[in-house]
Amino acid sequence: MDAAPHPSPETAPAEPRAAAGWHGACAAAAILGAAVVALAAPTAGWPPFVGLMVLAAPGLAGLVPAARNEARGRAALLGLWALAPALAGILTGGVSGPLAIWCLAPLAAAMMLGAGRQLALGAALALGALAAAALAQAFGLAMEPPQDTAGFAISLGSLTAFAAAAIAAQFIGGRAARTAGPATPPASEPAPPATWPSGLEVALRERLDQQPHLILVLAEGGRVAEAFGSAPAYVSVEALMGQGLLALTEPARWRDLTVALNNAAHVGQGQIEFPLADAPQIWVALDLRAMADGRLIGALRDATPDVRRALALDAARADAEALNIGKSRFLANMSHELRTPLNAIMGFSDIMRERMFGPLPGKYGEYADLIHDAGAHLLDLINDVLDMSKIEAAKYELVREELDAREPISAALRLMRLQADDVRVQLRGVLPSQPLDVLADRRALKQIVLNLISNALKFTPAGGMVTVSLTALAGALELTVADTGLGIAEEDLARLGRPFEQAGDAGQQARGTGLGLSLVRAFAELHGGEMAIESRLGEGTAVTVRLPVLVAPRSNGGGGHPDHDEAYGVETDGPSLRSAQVIAFNPQR
Repeated sequence: MDAAPHPSPETAPAEPRAAAGWHGACAAAAILGAAVVALAAPTAGWPPFVGLMVLAAPGLAGLVPAARNEARGRAALLGLWALAPALAGILTGGVSGPLAIWCLAPLAAAMMLGAGRQLALGAALALGALAAAALAQAFGLAMEPPQDTAGFAISLGSLTAFAAAAIAAQFIGGRAARTAGPATPPASEPAPPATWPSGLEVALRERLDQQPHLILVLAEGGRVAEAFGSAPAYVSVEALMGQGLLALTEPARWRDLTVALNNAAHVGQGQIEFPLADAPQIWVALDLRAMADGRLIGALRDATPDVRRALALDAARADAEALNIGKSRFLANMSHELRTPLNAIMGFSDIMRERMFGPLPGKYGEYADLIHDAGAHLLDLINDVLDMSKIEAAKYELVREELDAREPISAALRLMRLQADDVRVQLRGVLPSQPLDVLADRRALKQIVLNLISNALKFTPAGGMVTVSLTALAGALELTVADTGLGIAEEDLARLGRPFEQAGDAGQQARGTGLGLSLVRAFAELHGGEMAIESRLGEGTAVTVRLPVLVAPRSNGGGGHPDHDEAYGVETDGPSLRSAQVIAFNPQR
């Protein structure tokens, strides 16, 4: 059912008795002023007397109800209020005359007749009356103002009359507001409310009723004081107004709803999703905010599509994880099945290479070497796949032991020496001179270094350098492998570290499998650490692995293991490296 129409502020009249009283007071003040002028300043002549009588005309016209209550009548009355003061001002000397103050009467009349457009019209007419009086005075059309005591008496009378009119309006309006009962509306119109809503309030309520959510104003205990907008399916606004929010859901969820209300009241905001008691398949979401008056305002909306979407995503995620685990198990099983015959192939090819049962023709010996090299490469790939599948299946277990971190790093450097020589790249390691004790998996540390050096050598041209640095920094073991190779494009950096992801063009990607960095990242994360890559095209790449595996240094009374210098082949390379052990592998060709 549509609400009854309400008059807007542009058309709503002011209190009828107050407006009538003001006009009557103005008319009486003007007539009284004319009498004062006639008795106190007879020398002023007829113009001031006529001007004051002219000012009484709009006041008398305002006593007619039609002139105050109808839109056209109010406009005509305001026009009369502008014309009369302008004429009175011209008769008494223009804007410098004693009656010029009455040019403000249109604005005062507009305030009594109504706000909005009436007030703007009254202000415009007041300016127009002042302008007319000023122009008449400027062009010599205005009569001479009264002189000496006559002018003073007229000015004093005019000010007194205008002030008396204003005071009378306030008195009559206040008395009418205190003593008059509610006005009886015409029989054909519904009774208006005690307070007329403004046009902005009416428009705002219409917008609230048309918006897609149900806006609720809540009092204590979840009681609904007001409701605006569209209710979700199966939600009854009448039930909400009568029983409160708790009627929406099952008793088992009342505690959660109460917690959300308390959070909104004390913290300023709260949120909850719950199924409806009468329709469990329908979910609603309630967003709550606290208002300045202590009440809460909430937006109730249908959350069923969001809940179903979240459930579908959870199911899809579970399916994807199950498929991924199945894939990892398949790869692990296949790796085991492939390694058994591959070990036999490599063993037999190794026997042929060593000529254990006699010499071989030239080509057969060359083929045996190729078979062994290809088998070793395939075995490395299978081992990488096996390690990655174990990690993804959460079945890879670290074998932590307390060890000197320099040992697996040095072993990896020595293993990669021949490969660095083959590609004519200088490989050097910078290790601390003192033991660096860690609690870590020895094989994992060695594999990290092997994978990083292998990647660096693949993408560093002949004559370049690969540097392996090991240090303790900020309570963690920091391993950095830096090269002077081709570098990595910025768009490829985000992908690296995921299984089978490679950077560069097709030719560069053919040099590897995309598992090296992913294994490095996985081993680092298993130790609770992280991997970071810094690179710039044409300048090189630096991969840093930080592991929180340091333990308290061991006390050996001599500041180090006595046999480390010989084991690591230490070279002192300038003053900057006096505190570090440097392993330099220079190309042989």
